Amino acid sequence: MNKNPYEVLGVARDASDADIKKAYHKLVMKYHPDKNPGDKSAEEKFKEVNNAFDILKDPQKRAAYDRFGDAAFAGGNGASAGGGFGGNPFGGGFHFDMGGGGMDDILREAMRGFGFDMGGATRGGPGSVHAGRDLLDEVRISLRDSYFGTTHTVKFSSRVACDKCGGHGTADGKPAPVCSRCGGRGTVAARQGFFAVEMPCPECNGVGHRIDKKCTKCGGDGTVNKQRTLDVKIPAGVMDGARLRLAGQGEAGQNGAPAGDFYLDIHVMNDERFTRNGDDLISRVDIPFTILAMGGEIDVDTIDDKKLSVTIAPGTQVGSKLRVRGHGMPTRRAGTFGDLYIDVAIKIPTKLNDRQKKALSEFAGIKNEKKGWF
Repeated sequence: MNKNPYEVLGVARDASDADIKKAYHKLVMKYHPDKNPGDKSAEEKFKEVNNAFDILKDPQKRAAYDRFGDAAFAGGNGASAGGGFGGNPFGGGFHFDMGGGGMDDILREAMRGFGFDMGGATRGGPGSVHAGRDLLDEVRISLRDSYFGTTHTVKFSSRVACDKCGGHGTADGKPAPVCSRCGGRGTVAARQGFFAVEMPCPECNGVGHRIDKKCTKCGGDGTVNKQRTLDVKIPAGVMDGARLRLAGQGEAGQNGAPAGDFYLDIHVMNDERFTRNGDDLISRVDIPFTILAMGGEIDVDTIDDKKLSVTIAPGTQVGSKLRVRGHGMPTRRAGTFGDLYIDVAIKIPTKLNDRQKKALSEFAGIKNEKKGWF
């Protein structure tokens, strides 16, 4: 029984491509077999998530599902024998075969508005449907690491190109010959009266080439499972919620198809001393009443563990913010920094000696002579 791909990924029907991809990455990490060894339920969920993403990442398949629902992927419409979302019912496009002429062009233009490609061009090329999957990891770093930049080392298992056949899947390590039936497109046309529907080539299973003698190490797939270590450089000034992309560092594609990408989600933890606001930093500093009243100098800590001397003007009020330029976070422009804001606070003493009490009493008496000093 087919399942609604929007419900599987937990996204709305009007979700953007970015939202769909984000939901997919989150779920595929949750149910990945490496994280759930021996869990058949997680394995089935992993397949459902991948099948749903296969539908929604493709504008043509998504448009077809939005208009026709599960019927768009029924066996009569060119889906694979397995049904569900795993098939490739439209391949390189859904075509009206009008025998050429002006009417064909008119229908082609009209149907583009519904998300269908009415031309004859195919997507990608041989093996494009077997490109490697993207991988996703996440890391929590301190605000200080965000300031200086750091390196995150990831250890994981994924499919990589077979070193024996060079990723081609052939016994001799050479690229496999182009499929004679589909000419390397990976799809063939099946005429159904008024319609001509493209579907995966039955001779090469949509790969675009045939392997007569398969590599003994990878079994013709072109990829093998391997433990990997990846050092991801996190740039200085990175924001919380940022996603880094390492192109081509995901899983290897089948039979020489392009590899997927590796993504790293960054989470910057809260800091006890500083609060971040864009490229600026805010630090709450307790300043003695005498300095606030008469002015003076205070030492302020910076995020790079330095001491900064700041001048306090006479009469500075609690709650005001003092701006110190160039001592915030690194910005996108090399060599430039945000600002540091000092949130002025005061610490009221809880114990006073006799001299201090007398001095405050004298001050209070003087204050009463001129209202508004406190």
